[in-house]
Amino acid sequence: MGYVRARIEIANAKDPTNKVLSVTSLVDTGAALLCIPERVAVQLGLEELDKRPVRMADGTLRTVPYMGPILIRFENRRCLTGALVMGDEVLLGAVPMEDLDVLISPLLRKLVVNPESPDTPAPVRV
Repeated sequence: MGYVRARIEIANAKDPTNKVLSVTSLVDTGAALLCIPERVAVQLGLEELDKRPVRMADGTLRTVPYMGPILIRFENRRCLTGALVMGDEVLLGAVPMEDLDVLISPLLRKLVVNPESPDTPAPVRV
């Protein structure tokens, strides 16, 4: 299917000025969380909440900053999350995708709002 990228908006949820960055993210269902480059964390003025161990695709283990809270917006959806600070581009993983109730459309090769719940996210399973 190839790579899927999506235009999302991200913001520091604690910033009263509501500065929003519109970014192109790599959509990766094989990754769990949101990942952002250090330059994005600086632009948003995020606070480091923690350090998290991360297992890379090649099996190596790294410890990276975990920052937040971050507001993510995609079309008519939004969610709050934290982000691992690593890499050169924004990466949208499975956990925020589930919270946003969005899917990858293989036919369209893009991120889409869940067609079964187009107006509001589907009820969360707990």
